[in-house]
Amino acid sequence: MTNLIRPEGPEADDFRFSRRAVAVGAVGGLAFAGYAPAALARQAAPITTSDDDLTIEQTTYPAPDGFALPAYIARPTGDGPYPVVIVVSEIFGVHEYIRDVCRRLAKAGYAAIAPAFFVRIEDPAPLSDMTRIQQIVAGAGYEQVMGDIAATLDWASSQLWANTDRVGITGWCWGGKVVWQAAARFAAIDAGVAWYGRLAPSETATPEQTAAGQPWPVDLADDLKAPVLGLYGEADRGIPLPSVEAMRAALQRAGQTNSRIDVYPAAPHGFHADYRDSYRAADAADGWAKLLAFFESRLKA
Repeated sequence: MTNLIRPEGPEADDFRFSRRAVAVGAVGGLAFAGYAPAALARQAAPITTSDDDLTIEQTTYPAPDGFALPAYIARPTGDGPYPVVIVVSEIFGVHEYIRDVCRRLAKAGYAAIAPAFFVRIEDPAPLSDMTRIQQIVAGAGYEQVMGDIAATLDWASSQLWANTDRVGITGWCWGGKVVWQAAARFAAIDAGVAWYGRLAPSETATPEQTAAGQPWPVDLADDLKAPVLGLYGEADRGIPLPSVEAMRAALQRAGQTNSRIDVYPAAPHGFHADYRDSYRAADAADGWAKLLAFFESRLKA
């Protein structure tokens, strides 16, 4: 999708290797990797959400290209049906941070599904080589990712515990951009929350880089089929404020009055990522409260 040269706009210190918490995740006996070592801060103390009163599942379902797409699912224990939230990872895939987010959503009454978009090539979660991670993510093109989301919607519609009349989507960084794209593509999506996903090509982007990132959210405002809440950081070096203002202007021109972008003063990229140096606890908590309120009003009303 986006050309992934410095995909998140971080400094080198944002990616400090640590051996802490990178073991294979043991929740529910799953085989997904632990926290992504490429971004795990040495002093990190990530939020941990228990699976008490939750049903945790790892499964696969067919994508349009025939690939057996793996996914991590967390939902309240019970018959439901529960509103569905598709969880779109950062470039590191379905590692422990993303799985914990799924459990947080499940605790709030949602069936959270996190597809593993990158594993056709290789799972980036256990890797520390950013060059290789970028290569893997660059291989997940727009049509493949949209097809994987379509497959997720189709699979969820056959689950008795899933209320696919109420579907949300949320994602971080690479996944934040996917939220805007999916909200423009799928009428089945009722609400999206995009955390610091790129909105437009950078001013220095080459024509090839611009083409590789299409469709850009700034060009999709007219096509949005569901309201999107964007949560962005003022100090995000990869997503400068002019691109945020351009997206706001596009939303206004398109009459998308139910969509908005909130910017956190002095917050860097990745301010919600509680396993990284970029984590800002107060901003992350405020953004999460806004996500819950946004989904509550659109998926549970």
